[in-house]
Amino acid sequence: MAAKGLTRSLKRLARAGGKVDTPEVLEWVSRAGYGARGFVYLSIGLLAALAAVELARTPAGARGAVTAFAEGWLGQLWIAGLAAGLIGFSVWRGLQAVLDADRQGTEPMALVSRAGQAISGLMYGGLAWSLLELLDELEDIGEADENQDARQMAAEVMAIPFGHWLLIGVGLFVVAVGIAGIVQLFRPKFGEKLSCPARSHRWLCWVGRIGYGARGVAFLALGYTLVRAGWDFSSSEARNMGGALQALEAQPFGSPLLFLTGVGLAAFGAFALIEARWRRINAPDPL
Repeated sequence: MAAKGLTRSLKRLARAGGKVDTPEVLEWVSRAGYGARGFVYLSIGLLAALAAVELARTPAGARGAVTAFAEGWLGQLWIAGLAAGLIGFSVWRGLQAVLDADRQGTEPMALVSRAGQAISGLMYGGLAWSLLELLDELEDIGEADENQDARQMAAEVMAIPFGHWLLIGVGLFVVAVGIAGIVQLFRPKFGEKLSCPARSHRWLCWVGRIGYGARGVAFLALGYTLVRAGWDFSSSEARNMGGALQALEAQPFGSPLLFLTGVGLAAFGAFALIEARWRRINAPDPL
């Protein structure tokens, strides 16, 4: 179905004499971005679930999970494609935040949502950049210590004046994102931006609800490590997503909890793929 849509777009482009329809191009860039985000979270969730049943060593964050499944030149191509898609997703987040592509308006809560989308765009852009950097270091594929990167980043932040408060602020923001994800489980209008067939809308939305809830749990754990690192002036306590999942596994009944969280994160990835196909995207013309 998506391929047919792309074919129709190319035909319209040909009929227009090669003139670029900017909003349509941005729509396809955005859909590619949702697809890339979906594959990233599918990788994180699958690796976490496998680690919970001892079929993988440890859960990993976004970069580690992606590279864990990348081998040989096809793996390099896969990483490059995901990086390109994530750049597309960061562009879409920019359209949402700056040009109000989702028509949220300028009410206080809408501005908070748009600010969060701007931060999300920066984060996904940073992830894309890290994947592209990884392509220059082929021998490091699958060996990157993301927790070490998180600790180094925390140390650099705390080295600046009032840096520990900044780190605490970042951690609290991540916690807030986690809480917002859990709230999505109970949001009455969840999935209102999906244009999927009515007969499948309900169960597709439940995939998304479960996914957002699981990502919320993971973000709560991640935010806690950042807040604690800033509060204790200890960069060694900072973790990435993989480290936060490992912290979940260390809790009582940790393996079942990690397995369920991994399945939920995979559901979040699956919902991102659903959004890539069916989300209504009204990309404005920025020109």
